[in-house]
Amino acid sequence: MNRRVVLTDRAPKPVGPYSQAIVVNGLVFVAGQVPIDPSTGKVVEGGIKEQTRRVLENVKAVLEAAGSSLDRVVKVNVYLKRAEDFAAMNEVYSQYFPKEPPARTTVVTDMVREEFLIEIDVIALAQ
Repeated sequence: MNRRVVLTDRAPKPVGPYSQAIVVNGLVFVAGQVPIDPSTGKVVEGGIKEQTRRVLENVKAVLEAAGSSLDRVVKVNVYLKRAEDFAAMNEVYSQYFPKEPPARTTVVTDMVREEFLIEIDVIALAQ
Protein backbone atom coordinates (compact mmCIF):
# COMPACT_ATOMS: atom_id res chain seq x y z
CA MET A 1 0.00 0.00 0.00
CA ASN A 2 1.39 3.36 -1.06
CA ARG A 3 0.14 6.03 1.38
CA ARG A 4 1.04 9.73 1.07
CA VAL A 5 0.25 12.60 3.44
CA VAL A 6 -0.79 15.91 1.85
CA LEU A 7 -0.03 19.29 3.40
CA THR A 8 -0.40 22.72 1.78
CA ASP A 9 -0.13 26.30 3.00
CA ARG A 10 -3.13 27.15 0.79
CA ALA A 11 -5.52 25.56 3.33
CA PRO A 12 -5.71 25.82 7.13
CA LYS A 13 -3.02 23.85 8.93
CA PRO A 14 -4.25 20.90 11.00
CA VAL A 15 -4.82 21.85 14.64
CA GLY A 16 -4.78 18.29 15.91
CA PRO A 17 -3.50 14.81 15.12
CA TYR A 18 -4.79 14.58 11.54
CA SER A 19 -3.62 15.30 8.00
CA GLN A 20 -5.21 17.67 5.49
CA ALA A 21 -5.50 14.67 3.17
CA ILE A 22 -4.23 11.18 2.56
CA VAL A 23 -3.65 9.73 -0.91
CA VAL A 24 -3.90 5.94 -1.04
CA ASN A 25 -4.87 3.36 -3.67
CA GLY A 26 -5.84 5.96 -6.27
CA LEU A 27 -8.06 7.96 -3.93
CA VAL A 28 -7.68 11.26 -2.07
CA PHE A 29 -9.36 11.48 1.34
CA VAL A 30 -9.63 15.16 2.32
CA ALA A 31 -10.17 15.92 6.00
CA GLY A 32 -13.03 18.17 7.00
CA GLN A 33 -12.32 21.73 5.89
CA VAL A 34 -13.67 24.69 7.82
CA PRO A 35 -14.16 28.38 6.92
CA ILE A 36 -10.73 29.55 8.03
CA ASP A 37 -8.77 31.73 5.63
CA PRO A 38 -5.29 30.18 5.53
CA SER A 39 -3.67 33.57 4.87
CA THR A 40 -5.04 35.09 8.10
CA GLY A 41 -5.82 32.07 10.26
CA LYS A 42 -9.22 33.59 10.99
CA VAL A 43 -12.79 32.51 10.26
CA VAL A 44 -14.10 34.42 7.22
CA GLU A 45 -16.62 37.15 7.90
CA GLY A 46 -20.15 36.93 6.57
CA GLY A 47 -22.74 34.19 6.51
CA ILE A 48 -23.16 30.74 5.05
CA LYS A 49 -22.39 31.80 1.47
CA GLU A 50 -19.02 33.29 2.39
CA GLN A 51 -18.19 30.35 4.63
CA THR A 52 -19.20 27.79 1.99
CA ARG A 53 -17.01 29.52 -0.59
CA ARG A 54 -14.01 29.57 1.78
CA VAL A 55 -14.48 25.91 2.71
CA LEU A 56 -14.66 24.85 -0.94
CA GLU A 57 -11.59 26.92 -1.77
CA ASN A 58 -9.78 25.12 1.05
CA VAL A 59 -10.96 21.75 -0.30
CA LYS A 60 -9.82 22.76 -3.79
CA ALA A 61 -6.37 23.75 -2.49
CA VAL A 62 -5.88 20.44 -0.68
CA LEU A 63 -7.03 18.48 -3.73
CA GLU A 64 -4.63 20.37 -5.99
CA ALA A 65 -1.77 19.75 -3.55
CA ALA A 66 -2.66 16.05 -3.77
CA GLY A 67 -2.55 16.16 -7.57
CA SER A 68 -6.34 16.01 -7.95
CA SER A 69 -9.13 18.53 -8.51
CA LEU A 70 -12.77 19.30 -7.79
CA ASP A 71 -13.89 17.62 -11.02
CA ARG A 72 -12.45 14.34 -9.70
CA VAL A 73 -14.51 14.40 -6.47
CA VAL A 74 -16.77 11.36 -6.11
CA LYS A 75 -18.22 11.85 -2.60
CA VAL A 76 -18.91 14.89 -0.44
CA ASN A 77 -20.07 15.15 3.17
CA VAL A 78 -21.47 18.53 4.17
CA TYR A 79 -22.04 19.38 7.82
CA LEU A 80 -24.26 22.40 8.47
CA LYS A 81 -24.86 24.12 11.77
CA ARG A 82 -28.35 25.27 10.72
CA ALA A 83 -30.87 23.57 8.45
CA GLU A 84 -32.09 26.96 7.21
CA ASP A 85 -28.69 27.49 5.53
CA PHE A 86 -29.22 24.55 3.14
CA ALA A 87 -30.51 26.55 0.14
CA ALA A 88 -27.84 29.27 0.39
CA MET A 89 -25.09 26.64 0.78
CA ASN A 90 -26.45 24.80 -2.27
CA GLU A 91 -26.33 28.01 -4.31
CA VAL A 92 -22.59 28.40 -3.74
CA TYR A 93 -21.88 24.65 -3.83
CA SER A 94 -23.44 24.32 -7.29
CA GLN A 95 -20.92 26.86 -8.65
CA TYR A 96 -18.08 24.51 -7.67
CA PHE A 97 -19.77 21.37 -9.03
CA PRO A 98 -21.72 22.66 -12.07
CA LYS A 99 -21.82 19.43 -14.11
CA GLU A 100 -22.24 15.86 -12.95
CA PRO A 101 -21.92 16.68 -9.24
CA PRO A 102 -20.55 14.03 -6.89
CA ALA A 103 -22.62 11.94 -4.53
CA ARG A 104 -23.34 13.94 -1.38
CA THR A 105 -24.63 13.63 2.16
CA THR A 106 -25.70 16.71 4.10
CA VAL A 107 -26.34 16.64 7.83
CA VAL A 108 -27.19 19.27 10.41
CA THR A 109 -25.02 19.02 13.51
CA ASP A 110 -23.14 20.93 16.17
CA MET A 111 -19.77 22.32 15.13
CA VAL A 112 -16.41 22.17 16.87
CA ARG A 113 -16.32 25.97 17.08
CA GLU A 114 -19.34 28.21 17.56
CA GLU A 115 -18.51 30.49 14.60
CA PHE A 116 -18.34 27.63 12.08
CA LEU A 117 -21.53 27.35 10.03
CA ILE A 118 -20.22 24.59 7.74
CA GLU A 119 -17.59 21.89 7.34
CA ILE A 120 -16.98 19.74 4.25
CA ASP A 121 -14.91 16.63 3.64
CA VAL A 122 -14.49 14.86 0.28
CA ILE A 123 -13.17 11.75 -1.43
CA ALA A 124 -11.71 12.20 -4.91
CA LEU A 125 -9.90 10.23 -7.53
CA ALA A 126 -6.16 10.81 -7.48
CA GLN A 127 -4.24 11.80 -10.62
